[in-house]
Amino acid sequence: MSFTYFLPTTVKCSTGISRTVGEILLRDFGADNVFIVTDRGIREAGLLEPILAGLQERCVAYELFDETEPNPSADSIMNGLAKLKAAGMRHVLAVGGGSSIDTAKGIAIMATNPGHILDYEGVGRLANDGYPVIAIPTTAGTGSEVTASTIVTNAQTHFKAAVISPRLFPKLALLDAELTRKLPPSITAATGMDALTHAIESYTSKSATPVSRAFALQAIAMIGRHLKPAYFVGDDMASREGMLVASMMAGAAFAQSRLGNVHAISHTLGGIFNIAHGVANAALLPYVMRFNMPACPDKMRDIASALGADTGGLSAEAGAVLAIELVVGLNEALGIPKTIKELGVTLDKLPKMVDDAMKSGNVLINPRLTTPDDIRSIIENAFHGAL
Repeated sequence: MSFTYFLPTTVKCSTGISRTVGEILLRDFGADNVFIVTDRGIREAGLLEPILAGLQERCVAYELFDETEPNPSADSIMNGLAKLKAAGMRHVLAVGGGSSIDTAKGIAIMATNPGHILDYEGVGRLANDGYPVIAIPTTAGTGSEVTASTIVTNAQTHFKAAVISPRLFPKLALLDAELTRKLPPSITAATGMDALTHAIESYTSKSATPVSRAFALQAIAMIGRHLKPAYFVGDDMASREGMLVASMMAGAAFAQSRLGNVHAISHTLGGIFNIAHGVANAALLPYVMRFNMPACPDKMRDIASALGADTGGLSAEAGAVLAIELVVGLNEALGIPKTIKELGVTLDKLPKMVDDAMKSGNVLINPRLTTPDDIRSIIENAFHGAL
């Protein structure tokens, strides 16, 4: 057994903690100004107001960049970098979902590394630490607040590139369930299933370690308990906080283990069709689990147990089938489409989808050996609903 565990991000969880970010910047970072990366939806929803009030109370100056895109492009990151440099600030505050946090991480790292962010696609290519990033997630899904990666869309090729380096870990993550209280049910569902996908793929990854598996399995159990109440009740704050913590733990797991075929394929769906990442993951997950089942039935039975099923007396294969059924049922309860066709995917782009998916390093650590023909079959099955 040989592995390394590394999580340099400090995580603080408490209702209302986002309002204290001004105090934290002054006390812990010695910063009296900050560059805020968010999106217009967050600003228009009023989620920034208590955060900005806290900054103003502590006389912390700020510059607001609210041009984050869904599936953020390299161009938008480089645009944000230009505005950061013009503002002359050296600390970055991300407020939002995964797109805002990934954009902030990209801006912060390019402030200290030359060239273009797409120059650093791949693993471990960044030479310099970026500006410190404080991440405040407003959804319980991506876990980007504790990961060493940022996903960047090349607008010219429609390919979602992964930039991966320990230098991309945020310095601090603030988990404030109050910011997720008013999420629309559809966003709660999509981001919650995104977190579940992270946890499941991390648990079954070839690169998983005892530490990452412990984080992943606990995240699966917490999502099993809290996602439906967060979706159906909405203001069940214990479940909202449980989902935030579960999302963070799933992120901490896959920061060590990477992911699998769901993400290899969903990234290309996002790049080509601009489909929301969480929904793409959720729709693909049962089909990839079915493909992977022969390679890891015992781990999939563990997943069924973590989701609350009684697997006593079941064979590994029967437990694995049950895990798939539970995920299908959860998708159905949350209004997730059963097929990627319903998301707007068309098969005329199938050759590019296969080629782009096979470029992902996630294919190499998927639990079942995967060929281009396998990727093609998974996409076709997910398109036609052939589970």
